[in-house]
Amino acid sequence: MHEFWILATASLVAISASMVGVFLILRRMALLGDAISHSVLLGIVGGYLLSGSRSIAVMLISATLIGLLTAWLSNALHRLGKLQTDASIGIVFTLFFALGVILVSLFSGQVDLDQECVLYGELAFVPFDTITFGNLEAGPRAFWMIGLVFLINLGVLVLAYERFKLVSFHPALAISLGVNVAFWHYLLMTLVSLTTVASFEAVGAILVVALLVIPASSAYLWAKSLKSMLWIAAAYGQASVLIGYALARWLDSSIAASIGVSSGLLLFLTLGILQIRKLKQKTYVDHSLKAEAVEL
Repeated sequence: MHEFWILATASLVAISASMVGVFLILRRMALLGDAISHSVLLGIVGGYLLSGSRSIAVMLISATLIGLLTAWLSNALHRLGKLQTDASIGIVFTLFFALGVILVSLFSGQVDLDQECVLYGELAFVPFDTITFGNLEAGPRAFWMIGLVFLINLGVLVLAYERFKLVSFHPALAISLGVNVAFWHYLLMTLVSLTTVASFEAVGAILVVALLVIPASSAYLWAKSLKSMLWIAAAYGQASVLIGYALARWLDSSIAASIGVSSGLLLFLTLGILQIRKLKQKTYVDHSLKAEAVEL
């Protein structure tokens, strides 16, 4: 049963992250996803210290606020400080992440986190932190947290699919039509923040970044439409989980790290397949042109 909960939790993380990751890739905001995934540590620790509670609601709210603040401050530094976008994002997220690490170090006796948990997570421990209702054990807390966020992401993207499509592909047209582009930008940042904090404890910051960016990037290489890109990204995320889990068992290594490696290998495999296909097409065209020249 433990294997089921580990795979189910990792699968929900992969699908949830790939859904919002698609829009980060399309809008060329992958670095901002990385920034938010590190910055939410400050929100998690700060929320716990202020409330004294490990409540799911407190963690989601406090970390989401820090994620939104990261996006807003990065944009403000870019506009007001005339800094490049990547530089402003790097400044904000390293500052917030460093503050979070300092708080973890200072209040290590009160905060159930450490630096290794922050970076790598530990999926193997997910089945042991369960939610109970009376005498009924309902399953791991991490599974229900990411399950809730998955439903939120799915609901928002289904209801607002056309809006997200418009602001991702045609932001200038969206503005001319009176669409509040800033609202949809920060709604996407909210979904990224929620996904990150729900995944944080189980898989760690590194795998969150990998699952936000790599499956969506792999899907981008194949997809012919936004809908197909969403489906392909989810499939890549799921494949990364299954291959990564098998690799972790074979090597007796970290599950989260193995999933991250698997997602990267799948991306390189995709690039290789596409390159071979291009070479074959080029060879076919060259032969066709030579044949036509001989006939003439």
